[in-house]
Amino acid sequence: MIVIQNKWTLITGASSGIGESFAHELAAKGRHLILVARSEAKLNALAERLHKEHGIQTEVIVSDLSQEGSPIRVYQECEERGLSVDFLINNAGFATYGRFEQLSGPREHEEVMLNVLAVVDLTHLFLPEMLKRKSGVIINVASTAGFQPLPNMAVYGATKAFVLSFTQALWEENRKRGVQFLALCPGSTETEFFNVVGADEASVGKRDTPENVVHVALRSLQAKKVFVIPGFKNYISAQMSRFITRKQMLYIVGRMLRTRH
Repeated sequence: MIVIQNKWTLITGASSGIGESFAHELAAKGRHLILVARSEAKLNALAERLHKEHGIQTEVIVSDLSQEGSPIRVYQECEERGLSVDFLINNAGFATYGRFEQLSGPREHEEVMLNVLAVVDLTHLFLPEMLKRKSGVIINVASTAGFQPLPNMAVYGATKAFVLSFTQALWEENRKRGVQFLALCPGSTETEFFNVVGADEASVGKRDTPENVVHVALRSLQAKKVFVIPGFKNYISAQMSRFITRKQMLYIVGRMLRTRH
């Protein structure tokens, strides 16, 4: 059984959505929290609320992880404050939608920086100390998008495929060394995600709640799963690529995510 009391958890993208739900759930279980996101006001309000409701300690680190050098600065801030992280949740991420050549090049670059490089860098920075203690958990938030290419969301799908593959590999590398990895692969979820995307047609299927996604994730840790897809329909759709050709899959997904313009 995973001990989760009186320990420090670092959550990226903690100001809303799945990250905020992780914060509420872990605070209720006695976890001290390091909340990381761009919005200082939201983080401070959340930190104060969790401290009052659950009596836990909270630390706020304001950072835009899509920018070069941000992960190392987050790590150094934890070091300076004497915070030893044994539970890391790489949750921050965003998507873009539309034909690739029509999207902003710098925005696509930021998407890769946040969805991929921040995950790699933070994992690389915090994992060694976990291995020394032979204890730790790292949850990387991927997506059902990681199971097949996404026409009109090409970069997003590719980044989540990376996160899924990366996490599964590290699960195997570390499963006998005391550090547990989990790739969390939600489908459409009721968060600010689609407001950032700016297109409702990028949402496929019924939206889950972030609270349920978090509940499934924490339950899956107990079962030592490599990855988890919340929702039966999401699981089935993610497995479709195993039973049809890649070209057929691309045609189906392309129609589902077809732009209106």
